[in-house]
Amino acid sequence: MIVSKKIVLHFPSRLVDQPIVYRLIKEYDLSFNILKASVIPDEEGLLVLELSGEQSNYDKGIKYLTKTGVKIQSLSQNVLRNESRCTHCGACITICPTNAFELDKISRQVIFINEKCIACGLCIKACPPRAMELHF
Repeated sequence: MIVSKKIVLHFPSRLVDQPIVYRLIKEYDLSFNILKASVIPDEEGLLVLELSGEQSNYDKGIKYLTKTGVKIQSLSQNVLRNESRCTHCGACITICPTNAFELDKISRQVIFINEKCIACGLCIKACPPRAMELHF
């Protein structure tokens, strides 16, 4: 059975320069889509990705990451928009790294495309009326 899950990887500074994701591909036959990355030498790295493959390979890959010292967090949280609070000001459009917000050119309303959202939380901080909320 093929699985596909969105996860957040926290790399300790000692692992930032290691080919960890390469090993997931080569040794565990997993594919990935990077949704967000922040990797700076000598600092903790952060990688949000969608990891896919056979369930048994996925489980082995997760075990490898844990054994290596990578902290894994499931991206089980969702960002939702409270429609009654949203003023369609557009502050979220410019801050979103995945373009999960679009401006409807006719109605001038901000459209939230949840499927593109990686729950990074930037829109939550940027939203003046606090219409964007994090749900677990």
